[in-house]
Amino acid sequence: MIDVTRRAAPLVLAAMLLVSGAATALAQGVFHRGNDGDPETLDAHKTSTVGEAHLLRDLSEGLVIHSMKGEVIPGVAESWTTSEDGRTWRFSLRSNARWSNSDPVTAEDFVFSLRRMLDPQTGAKYANILYPILNAEKINKGTDGAKIEDLGVRAVDPRTLEISLERSTPYFLELLTHQTGLPVHRASVEKFGRDFVKPENWVSNGAYVLKEFVPNSHIRLDRNPAFHDAANVKIDTVIYYPTSDLAAAARRFQAGELHLTTDIPADQIKSLREKLGNQVRVAPYLGTYFLILNTAKKPFDDARVRRALSLAIDREFIAEEIWGGTMLPAYGVIPPHIGNYGERAELDFKNASPLDREDEAKRLLASAGFGPGMPLRLEFRYNTTDNNRHTAIALAEQWKAIGVETSFVTTDGKTHFAHLRDGGDFDVARYGWIGDYSDPQNFLFLFQSDNTGFNSGKYNNPQFDALMKLAADETDLAKRAAILREADSIIAREQPWIPVMYYSTKNLVSPKLAGFEQNLRGAIPTRFVSLRP
Repeated sequence: MIDVTRRAAPLVLAAMLLVSGAATALAQGVFHRGNDGDPETLDAHKTSTVGEAHLLRDLSEGLVIHSMKGEVIPGVAESWTTSEDGRTWRFSLRSNARWSNSDPVTAEDFVFSLRRMLDPQTGAKYANILYPILNAEKINKGTDGAKIEDLGVRAVDPRTLEISLERSTPYFLELLTHQTGLPVHRASVEKFGRDFVKPENWVSNGAYVLKEFVPNSHIRLDRNPAFHDAANVKIDTVIYYPTSDLAAAARRFQAGELHLTTDIPADQIKSLREKLGNQVRVAPYLGTYFLILNTAKKPFDDARVRRALSLAIDREFIAEEIWGGTMLPAYGVIPPHIGNYGERAELDFKNASPLDREDEAKRLLASAGFGPGMPLRLEFRYNTTDNNRHTAIALAEQWKAIGVETSFVTTDGKTHFAHLRDGGDFDVARYGWIGDYSDPQNFLFLFQSDNTGFNSGKYNNPQFDALMKLAADETDLAKRAAILREADSIIAREQPWIPVMYYSTKNLVSPKLAGFEQNLRGAIPTRFVSLRP
């Protein structure tokens, strides 16, 4: 899942009024929470960012969900069984699962939604997440004459859904916590088309319903009385604010206008800890901060150039000084704590001295034709936040030491990631990936040549692709891990993307917010928290 943050435009009058009445609102059970930025869409089948995922966890419920501890627990499905070969899953749906208009949530709703997600006409960039389902890849790619009706999902009866897989998939249950597996209300989609996501048309099966969406200001959700567990949902209203101006978000938090933020300005970590104590929360997160290199254009198709740029980066300085110790230096694409894996592949110069790295980088650039009088000039594209800007400046200074001249292109997050997703041109681009499920495949699949939605640097290595296919067909977890480790080693050697840091979750959490826990998944469902008086 893409980590996307962007600078919000100044709040409009409506938001100012909301803030001015904050004291009254807090007494009425209103949860004010910051979010990474405005969603590009709330159509679950077209979303891809962390900020969108936060909203959708409140608005919709899949077969299974994440608890506040980040564990997989029942959602619409109250129980499930798996065949002995791991290829057939049967989910028993709750009898009291309802849409917000009181329609029952049925197995057919999931059949419709999963088919819609994989229908190439939908244009879902995240469709390949569901390729483990039988015939999903063929349908989505339009190969072998596969029809949407051939997808391995069927309603055995209104409360029983059966999903057939291409092969046993160790992470399949956790995969279903992702927004690609969320149901949409068929009648609303068919009646309103793309406008089914507007507040006046919104029908959801989650703990909350969409009431207001004012771009650059706020998104208001109200408790859904038809939700099957509505009696245990403590907060009546949650208001999300786009808060990628992290310094402003910290000020609003300290003023009591926000109960929760999704990030912290790195240059204020020390002072905020001194002022706020344990209201500053930092914990491990399943994500990596990358630089994508456009391997489809010169000179970034040259592994020597890519390695030189990577060698010159002082990851420890960036993690400690720029990010205030809230991130870890990254020497591999896969973060720590990943499931279904062993030792991760890392860059071979991890323990080399800075001077040795710099000398090697200069030699590599010289062998690639760059040096005095012929500097490597690159354009670095990133989405604007304070933390990203400081990181970009530091990178440019470190590259300058090896004779690289850097210019910048900055945009808001929505524009930045749409540009990358849609195949726009760039030299080097900032990227963040948060694991959708705890498995190395979810990071390595980013580099597959046919993953057009996320392989923005157009990396193409037939050997790597073959290993990923081999791993997908391997049911023995130990053998599969060994195959993925070999694929991981290719990426560490060729560096089509340069890993810079491993993420941490960084939240400011009000003492009034009860039930909050940080977890590797970064899941913060509002239904599991409450507000103290």
